[in-house]
Amino acid sequence: MKQCAFLTLDERGDCVIDDEHAIAPLEQLGWQVSTLSWRQTGTPWSDFDVVVVRSTWDYWDDIPAFLETLRQIDSTTRLANPLDIIHWNLEKTYMLDLEGKGIGVVPTTWPDAVHPGSFPGFFAELSTGELVVKPVVGANGEDAYRVSAGDDLQRLEWICDRFRKKRAMVQRFMPSILDEGEYSLFYFNGIFSHAILKIPTGSEFRSQEEHGSEIRPVAPEEKLLLRGQEVLDTLPAIPLYARVDFVRDDHQDYIVMELELIEPSMYLRTDPEAPGRFARAIDQRFSVSSR
Repeated sequence: MKQCAFLTLDERGDCVIDDEHAIAPLEQLGWQVSTLSWRQTGTPWSDFDVVVVRSTWDYWDDIPAFLETLRQIDSTTRLANPLDIIHWNLEKTYMLDLEGKGIGVVPTTWPDAVHPGSFPGFFAELSTGELVVKPVVGANGEDAYRVSAGDDLQRLEWICDRFRKKRAMVQRFMPSILDEGEYSLFYFNGIFSHAILKIPTGSEFRSQEEHGSEIRPVAPEEKLLLRGQEVLDTLPAIPLYARVDFVRDDHQDYIVMELELIEPSMYLRTDPEAPGRFARAIDQRFSVSSR
């Protein structure tokens, strides 16, 4: 029987993980699936025909250890997504590469450090009265802060203190995230699978489910599908999985909020056919006969 490992985190906490939806379809295709912490050392990675990075939603707390684990896996079996893609996607500076290839992205500046006195320059550079400050390496909306031009010095000092030991990126706040929501498009082996709309609730601006957003399956319009394909076409190789997050800009076009190639939540539960599509993508790419 073909062996597949899904990498996850040690403690689930309040994280919403739906990777298990793909297990039964994989078993029907002749795979045995194990779900293991990326930190585990008891089972040799060579026992598996493929190791798929999934819900490793604590890796940013120890990036060197995470990358070392992936290097070990890559040296003994097949890793998805590939290690070079993971290295490229680890820091959100990949947005600069996308922008350089003509992809529309949320306007962003990349300061070496953030100080309370830096914010007037950020507002001016990004032509906005509201910003979002978040880590260059991170996920799930952790340490992401909405900043307004009228915020007091004490709050700005508190936010800046959160970034004393990690690099920040500063983005224009996109009002459409509240007016409409954030779209996520999912691709398996480069083929579009399904899409969702994530709508923040209450006073929250972050679109992650863990922060209370409403998750709604949607059928994307042609323009959105076109924008998603344009992003996929910039990649040097087709990944096993990809998620592209979009918001609308002031011109009603779709621009990239993030491109997720390491550990995106894939919301398999939102489309009854999505778990099977993901399972078939793994089988087509990593069946033992193709090793």
